[in-house]
Amino acid sequence: MISRTSDIEDIVNDYPELIRPLKDYGIACIACGEPVWGTLEDLAKSKNIDDIDKIIAEMNMIIKKGKQ
Repeated sequence: MISRTSDIEDIVNDYPELIRPLKDYGIACIACGEPVWGTLEDLAKSKNIDDIDKIIAEMNMIIKKGKQ
């Protein structure tokens, strides 16, 4: 599951279905063409994104639905 401390690179590698939702929230990632490293929380803070918990919940819901 995704958490604040999940590395962006791991998210993209393990859950490629999350690339689009991350981009929609304004969180560019390695696969989006922007070389970004670090945790989801670090990147969200650098982009002045405050609703990190909402993003994490949505990401985990997408993962859960994919496993059904």
